Amino acid sequence: MTDTPPAASVEKFRDWRFGLFVHWGLYSLPARHEWVKNYERLTDEDYQPYFDHFEPDLYDPSKWARAAREAGMKYAVLTTKHHEGFCLWDSEVSDYTVAHTAWGAGKDLVKQFVEACRAEGLGVGFYHSLIDWHHPEFPIDLVHPQRDDEEAIAKAAGRDVQVYADYLHAQTRELLTNYGPVDIMWFDFSYPGRNYPDGRDGHGKGRDDWRSVELMAMVRELQPDILINDRLDIPGDFVTPEQYQPDGPMERDGVPVLWEACQTLNGSWGYDRDNLDWKSPETLVKMLVDSVSKDGNLLLNVGPTGRGEFDPRALATLASIGEWMRLHERSIRGARPASEYEAPADCRFTQKGNRLYLHLFSWPMGHIHLQGLAGKVKYAQLLNDASEIKRIVNDPHQQAQNTTMGGVSSETLTLKLPIQKPNVLVPVIELFLN
Repeated sequence: MTDTPPAASVEKFRDWRFGLFVHWGLYSLPARHEWVKNYERLTDEDYQPYFDHFEPDLYDPSKWARAAREAGMKYAVLTTKHHEGFCLWDSEVSDYTVAHTAWGAGKDLVKQFVEACRAEGLGVGFYHSLIDWHHPEFPIDLVHPQRDDEEAIAKAAGRDVQVYADYLHAQTRELLTNYGPVDIMWFDFSYPGRNYPDGRDGHGKGRDDWRSVELMAMVRELQPDILINDRLDIPGDFVTPEQYQPDGPMERDGVPVLWEACQTLNGSWGYDRDNLDWKSPETLVKMLVDSVSKDGNLLLNVGPTGRGEFDPRALATLASIGEWMRLHERSIRGARPASEYEAPADCRFTQKGNRLYLHLFSWPMGHIHLQGLAGKVKYAQLLNDASEIKRIVNDPHQQAQNTTMGGVSSETLTLKLPIQKPNVLVPVIELFLN
């Protein structure tokens, strides 16, 4: 069942515009990328110390949810299980869970997360890996940590991916049964037909391995209002560009689709202690604005530490974004693309009702010209402080003089700007349309 999702859920998702992604698991202990088990070809025995020493004694999801809300986010998506196979709840079909660690006996970190998000008014989403490098029936393939271990491959020859699929479905049922309404199901990921660089069969996996049609139908049955992403190797409700910004509104076969860009703070999803490639708050705000201007959302990731806290650098970034959102939220929340108008170079338009928002990624000197808006704007102001922006009526017959511009179309609205850029990450001009 891959039919159209409920219209109300789609519009809620579009109104939210900005969400928190949380990648958290055993990989927070080695703290060198969430794919560390894969990259370093670690065996289950090599990886066991992280299970034995998982002790997030400072885990307080209310702090996570509060930081998200104060950053202007409206929903949060948690990795219930990543590719390593470790589960953050007490699954009935696995012992490889937080509830079976020495620290977490009986604990359910997913439940705490859900309760914290709801207390802050955030929508709730679950990320769940389709891949599982720990499960004894998950076949070794080209993305498996033991892909180059001939002995391990020989021992795994009899593994049955359909037995694993039963496990995948059972865990999905638990997640969508035990925690009340869930807004988003974020599966990750399919790779059918993918081979090794030398052409050998990579045993890539996709819809037949996961039984994706059956899985999606179960999700719909359990949570009729949920939205499902696009990584089951069948069409989902929204598409998920990762680590890049689309060059325009996203489409499938020429038809616009719901989309959400998923992005990191520093290139890693899990906590990566020595990764210093942090994006600036200005860059991240521009990514958010860019997404909304193209009718998309931004899902911004934080990887908590092994003790369960957000890195201070992540908190500082969220706080900076939150200060910008405090002043400019109405240009983002519930906004839609302004497809009728063409934004000037290095600017983005969004629109909500009769208010058009011009986001200036670069601050011009003195004036900015808006094509096709002459006579359509009754008032203009900087959004951060509600200070008026003067409008200039252009005369196309005016000859350019030493201190007078000329030749500007009468269809163009010219705004006179202060020389000093406002002290905000991205200035926004609010235009009230007639």
